[in-house]
Amino acid sequence: MDAITVERVSKRFRLVAIPKYATLKESILTFQLFGRRRGLERFVKAVDDVSFSVPEGTTLGIMGKNGSGKTTLLRLLAGIYCPDSGSVRIRGAIAPLLSLGVGFHPDMTGRENLKINGLVLGLSPRQIESRSDEIIEFAELREFIDVPVRTYSSGMYMRLAFSVAASVNPSVLLLDEVLSVGDEAFSAKCLARMRTFKEQKKTIVLVSHNRALLSSWCDDAIWMDRGSLRLRGPVQQVIAAYHRDMEASPSEPMRDATPI
Repeated sequence: MDAITVERVSKRFRLVAIPKYATLKESILTFQLFGRRRGLERFVKAVDDVSFSVPEGTTLGIMGKNGSGKTTLLRLLAGIYCPDSGSVRIRGAIAPLLSLGVGFHPDMTGRENLKINGLVLGLSPRQIESRSDEIIEFAELREFIDVPVRTYSSGMYMRLAFSVAASVNPSVLLLDEVLSVGDEAFSAKCLARMRTFKEQKKTIVLVSHNRALLSSWCDDAIWMDRGSLRLRGPVQQVIAAYHRDMEASPSEPMRDATPI
């Protein structure tokens, strides 16, 4: 049975270009800022007619160059974005661990963000209360949990976000390159928790450009290219094809995709 089913999903974004030389006054007077003017806007498809499924209990890797649509696709799976066309179906509880800071309010404390994120992920207030100490201990943030998260480093963000997501005991876990942030010891701790999820037959979707990580964790992989699904298959086969393409076009370095 499939945990994730994506059918002909597309997502586009409207881009408005304002000439760099235009002042704010000129932009308003010529309707460049608030009006619509021919030639100043265009639509870009970040995800274009993508279909795939992920069987329950398997780990899927997603790879692709910068701007290929990886992050947009993961946010569609998480429900952060709604598709313009097509459908996304998820079976079971889902815990998205996406770009650092997503879902965090910078002026709230770590404890306050913990509670809000727990509610968003489907925990009841009673469950959050009973699991708070465990979450804080796992994140190793006891002395920083009551200060605003805007004072946190990227590694501290990741610790708190992962700890909250892991506490939900989700059926589906979505990860977007966050394990590349933070110290080696905590990353190993996260991987150990992920290994437990994998042994429990949880479904994991992992976005990464790290070949070793994808090889060791994923059963299958998909290669996103300019918003389209270019290849789907066994992880080693997809990695090999992707890196052959990368070597053929070395001018484009491997980086994480960001939303278009």
